[in-house]
Amino acid sequence: MTVVRPDFSLETEAFARGVRLVAGVDEVGRGPLAGPVMAAAVCLVAEDIPDGLRDSKTLSARRREGLAAEIHARALVGLGEASTGEIEEMNILQASHLAMCRALAALPAMPDLALIDGNRMPRALPCDGLCLVKGDARCLSIAAASIVAKVARDAVMTELAQHWPGYGWERNAGYPTRQHLQALRDLGVSPHHRRSFRPVHNILWQEKSVNP
Repeated sequence: MTVVRPDFSLETEAFARGVRLVAGVDEVGRGPLAGPVMAAAVCLVAEDIPDGLRDSKTLSARRREGLAAEIHARALVGLGEASTGEIEEMNILQASHLAMCRALAALPAMPDLALIDGNRMPRALPCDGLCLVKGDARCLSIAAASIVAKVARDAVMTELAQHWPGYGWERNAGYPTRQHLQALRDLGVSPHHRRSFRPVHNILWQEKSVNP
C-alpha cells in the first residue's frame, strides 16, 4: 500500500504565480459533544519546514506537541475558535468556517491565498482560497495547521476538564466515547456541551420527560 505524504507543491506553484504568502487552514473539533471548534492558519517558510509534518490524526500526542512547538517557532501561526454558544447559534459547519476566518485574521499578515481543508469554502473568507479534500494528508501547510489546531484544542479541553471533572475531556477531548456518554448520563449536561448534538439532546429530553 502506497503511503501518501503531504508535499509543498501547491504552495510552490502559487509562489511561481507571484503569490507572496500562502496559509494552510484546518479545523478540529467538529465531532465532539463538548467544547469549542478550533482552527489554525499556518504560513510555512519554504526554506525552513519542520520534518515530519503530516495529518495530525496519524501522529502520537507527544509527536504532535513537539511539531506544534516547531511550527510556532518557524512559521507564521494564527489561531481562531468558535464557542459552544456560537456552534449552537449557527450550526457546526458555519462555526467551523468562523473559526477558520478568525485564524486567518490572527496571522501577523493576511495571506494572499488560503488552502482550506475540505470541500466547502467559508463565505466570509478574507482572502483568495482553494479547497482541498483530505488536504491535511496532501498539503504540508494544511498538515501543519491540523497539528497546531489539534494541540491547541486538546489543551483547551484539558483545562476545561479541571473545572468540570468526570467527563474525561483530558483524554477524550469531548468526543463521544463510552466513558463520556456514561458520564453524561451520570452527571448530566455541562454548560460546555453542545445541546443540539443528538446524544446530548436525547439526555436533555429524557430529563425533561422525567421531570416535567
